Amino acid sequence: MTIHTLDTGLFKLDGGAMFGVVPKAIWQKTNPADANNMCTWAMRCLLIEDGNRLLLIDTGIGNKQDEKFRGHFYLHGDASLESSLRQLGFSSTDITDVFLTHLHFDHCGGSVQREADGTLRVAFPTATFWSNQAHWDWAVMPNAREKASFLKENILPIQESGQLKFINSAAEGLVALPQFSDLIFADGHTEKMMVPVLNYKGRKLAYMADLLPSTGHIPLPYVMGYDMRPLQTLAEKEDVLRRAADENWVLLLEHDSVNEACTVQHTEKGVRLRETLRLADL
Repeated sequence: MTIHTLDTGLFKLDGGAMFGVVPKAIWQKTNPADANNMCTWAMRCLLIEDGNRLLLIDTGIGNKQDEKFRGHFYLHGDASLESSLRQLGFSSTDITDVFLTHLHFDHCGGSVQREADGTLRVAFPTATFWSNQAHWDWAVMPNAREKASFLKENILPIQESGQLKFINSAAEGLVALPQFSDLIFADGHTEKMMVPVLNYKGRKLAYMADLLPSTGHIPLPYVMGYDMRPLQTLAEKEDVLRRAADENWVLLLEHDSVNEACTVQHTEKGVRLRETLRLADL
């Protein structure tokens, strides 16, 4: 098995929203904001080569949104999902599986593309798309607070393609995608977000999605204002960070614009950052 990180571009979100109740005077030490209080975030996906399967985890925002949408999130950077795949010698037709941790626009938008005539189609025509029933139902019938994160144009074409399948438990996930050694379901950020864990080069790797957006979110109270159930996020994060410190996991960071991955350790103040690293250095 070979694993690659894929850069798909950068965007900006309000720093206060990203750190919840933590004061700016504290969080800006690790994530400095611009004059509009916006911080830069990555959309880092994962690509797994394993035999005849090429598995993509999350797909970034994509490029089909209009200028008004793009203006809200200040999309920038030279990287895209397509260019990152090309650099590795792959194209969209090579992808056999697309695993979506959850269906917020910055995690699944690249799954669907807009044709010149305005029609929408899946960007990976030969891939199976993996979600779970509980989260899918949550996304297609969203609550008012989360509705802006679930865009129908990112979601419904996947179902209409006939390429969608559901993983509704960790056991099902390990059968469908044996590349995973574990699959953690988390309900704090959104209903049934999935965090895949893999064995790679003698280490456990966890793709943390929005359970741990960046190294700046390691302290337990640093929970996003976007989370639906912040106290549950706190408990879920505490459990995963404890396991990661005990077993020296590598935590792959989807949104950290500087650090690709990190490890953590137990300290007198709780679990804290041990070191940052790149997946290619393992």
